[in-house]
Parts: sequence; C-alpha cells; structure tokens
Amino acid sequence: MSGSMNMQSQLSGTGTSKLKLGGEVEEGWRGEESMDIASVSVVCDEDSSSFRAMMVLMQLVYWEQEAAEPVLGVQSQLRMAGDSRVHMDHDMEIGVTPREQVKKLPKHLREAQIPTDRTQLISDPVKKPRQRYVQKDGKCNVHHGNVKETYRYLSDLFTTLVDLRWRLSFFIFTLVYVVNWLFFGFLWWLIALIRGDLRHADEEGWTPCVENLNSFVSAFLFSIETETTIGYGYRVITEKCPEGIILLMVQAILGSIVNAMMVGCMFVKISQPKNRAETLMFSQNAVISVRDNKMCLMFRVGDLRNSHIVEASIRAKLIRSQQTKEGEFIPLNQTDINIGFDTGDDRLFLVSPLIISHEINEKSPFWEMSRAQMEKEQFEIVVILEGMVEATGMTCQARSSYLDSEVLWGYRFTPVLSLEKGFYEVDYNNFHDIYETNTPVCSAKELSARVKESPLLPHLPLLSPELKQHSFQLSQEEAEEESQKPTEANNGSANRLEENP
Repeated sequence: MSGSMNMQSQLSGTGTSKLKLGGEVEEGWRGEESMDIASVSVVCDEDSSSFRAMMVLMQLVYWEQEAAEPVLGVQSQLRMAGDSRVHMDHDMEIGVTPREQVKKLPKHLREAQIPTDRTQLISDPVKKPRQRYVQKDGKCNVHHGNVKETYRYLSDLFTTLVDLRWRLSFFIFTLVYVVNWLFFGFLWWLIALIRGDLRHADEEGWTPCVENLNSFVSAFLFSIETETTIGYGYRVITEKCPEGIILLMVQAILGSIVNAMMVGCMFVKISQPKNRAETLMFSQNAVISVRDNKMCLMFRVGDLRNSHIVEASIRAKLIRSQQTKEGEFIPLNQTDINIGFDTGDDRLFLVSPLIISHEINEKSPFWEMSRAQMEKEQFEIVVILEGMVEATGMTCQARSSYLDSEVLWGYRFTPVLSLEKGFYEVDYNNFHDIYETNTPVCSAKELSARVKESPLLPHLPLLSPELKQHSFQLSQEEAEEESQKPTEANNGSANRLEENP
C-alpha cells in the first residue's frame, strides 16, 4: 500500500497527470496513447518486479510527453479524450477498426473491409461449398466408423481379400504361402526327429522317411518342393513311412485349396470391371437449356474404347437434405431423376458420345426452380452408368456427380461428331466444351404456363433473358420479324451440325 502511495506521489510530481488506486484519471494525459495506461489498476509492493516495471513505463511515457507538442489545457484535453472515446466506442459497436488503429495499419490492411455480424446480416449470405457425396471419379466420399461387428467381414473372406489394397494383397499373398510352407516343413522335420532320422542319417542300412532330410532347412525346402510340385529328385519320400505318406496327401490337398483361393483373389482383383470404368467419360458440367419449348437438364457421356458396353443403362439421383412436414430432418435424401425410364431412353447404344436429357416437368424436383433459386440451392446430382463389358461379360459401373455450382444455366454442349469420308469421327477435344444459348431465367413451371397462354412463346428460346419479360407485348408481325432474323450468332455450332449430311 505504501508503494502505491509513493508511486502516486511520484506521478503527481510530473504536473501532467495523477493515478489513483482504482485507475481513475484526475487530470488528462497528453494524447490518446495514455488512455490505456490510465485505465490500469495498480496494486503492488514497492520492491516487487511489477512495481519497478510500472515505474519504468511511466517514465517512458513522461519523456514522450516532453518531446510532444505544447500541453493543452486540462479541460480541452479531457474534451478531446472524451470525443475520441466516444468515437472508439461507436466504432466498436458497429465492428469497425478504430480510427487511430487504422492510421497505424499498413495500406493494404487499412483498405481491407472487416466483416462483422451486422454487415453480414445486411449483405447477402455467402454460399458455403458443399461437400461431395460422390467424387468426380466415382469414389463415394463416405467413411464407415464405429463398426463393432467386424466379424461380418470374415464371413465373406473372399470379398474382403479382393477389396483390400494392392500392398496388403501382396503382403497377405506372400504371408499365406510362407506360413504354409513353414508349417508343413515343421511337420516333416518333426516326423524325422521322432523316427530318429536326424540321429541315424549317416548309418548304413537305415531307411529314413525322407531321403537326404537332415535338418529343419532341408525339411522346409522339401515342403516347398512338395507343394509347388517342383520335384528336384534329391529329397524323396520312402515307402516305409506311412505317416509321411499321409502328411504328403494332406499337404497336397491343402496346398491346392490355398493355391485356388490366392490365385483366384489375384485374378479377380486384376480383372475387376471397375478398371473398365476408367475409359467411360462424363462431362465436367451439366447444363440447363430449352429443348422443344421444354426446359431440360443435360449432361454428356462417352466411351473411349472400341469394345463397347453391352446393355448399357443410365440413371440419376438427386442428393439433397430436406425436412418433412412433421419436422423430421433427412440428411442426404435421394430422389430419382427421370432420364427416360418410362420411354426407354435410359438404355444406351454407347458407340459415340451421347447427351443425356432430363425433361423438367411436373414430376421433376427442379420443376419450380428458377435460375435465381437454383443458385441458392445446395444439391448434388449423382449419375450411374451400368453395363456389361463386351470382352469379359462382367458387369461394370461408372459413377460421377455434379454439384449445384457445376450445373450451368443457359448453356448447350458443343457437337463432337462429324462426318468424314466413309466414317464418323468423334473429336474428344470438344467433349467438355459448352456454349452459351438464350434461355429463359424463369422456372420450368412458369415457362410451361406461359407457353399455354401465348402462341408467341415457341420463339422464347431465341430471346435473351432480358427481353423475356417484354415478349408478351410483341405483336404478331414483330414476332414474325424476330423469327426470320438469322440466328447463326446464337446457334452457330448447332446450325453447322444440321448442315452436315
């Protein structure tokens, strides 16, 4: 307490400010830099390190004040400090960096806007990127955790071995054979030990169970020769060893089973049909445009091999979380997207790249979505292509997905098929290319209603989105003039394709 009083007397001796125990300011400091120091409550002993540090700090502040501009009046300083405190409090309320702090920051930090809770409420909410359910290469982004019934994997041991990674498969493949050879090698060595072949191997007239088997290493080599049917002829079993004959039959049977299982696993793993799916392509983006006065969602698929996929079929799923009327939240709910199931268009003759189309009608989940609404939605479209490999007859499946950001409104795919001399040629350089086309920004439901109301709407796909809302006031003559204008600028690629025989 005495140390605090001494410090108060020393500070008051400067003639500029005084500091009380509660941290109150009797007289204003020179400048706003002293406001933080004035608000500090000092309670320490004279001999403590904190007291000495505080004295050094106050002395530095005093020297800085002496080098500053002339001292203002006490009342004016208090008024300036109060104004600055008001400004700082106001800045802190609206989440803006204080003025004095902004002046001291670098230029690139002073010009940067600091988002606050209040500004986020005023501005449009930022759309967070959605986590993929299925990767672009078809791998499912789902990990199974807390699986307690792991014995179920052992009930289907063959599938478990096939699903393992290659490094684990090679390790298990090698381990199974080595353990099998060591096990039967130990049995051969044990028979020789019990019969006394190891002790009487050099005696004349002694007939061992296995010729030239005199150690564990030789027994291990004999086990490998027996199971792999190598038969070098140096070590052979004799007819006077019935236990050796029985062991030979058991090893031959079990060895055949091990060979069948391990070779079968490796063969199936090598010839898995999912490797065939690597040559099946999906377009990078899906597009939405008008086809025959109907809004359609489209994507493109192709096959790079000359050996085709037999009985190819395709289906699509919409992955989107939803909440029921009863309040139940269903994460990642799956909804079927009709891409020709009722008409048979889902069965493909995949010789050249095809554009798969989904008509957005009353049964479509996109029926009431406009362009603005779709940009706010978060969903994922999973497409699945299935068929049999022509070379092997095995069923393969290729998958891909499109996030909401990968579904582009108002685009079409660039044609990739051209007619050459005697054959058709596919240009895969343009497989992912798209071009912009005039498409209404309204929903398919609104477009269908306007088509029924006005006969002028068949020309709506040729109108820009800005003129869509004014198209209903055009007269019949103006509509005919608009339809007679050349449309090569809008549909150049499509017109060139139609001109090809």
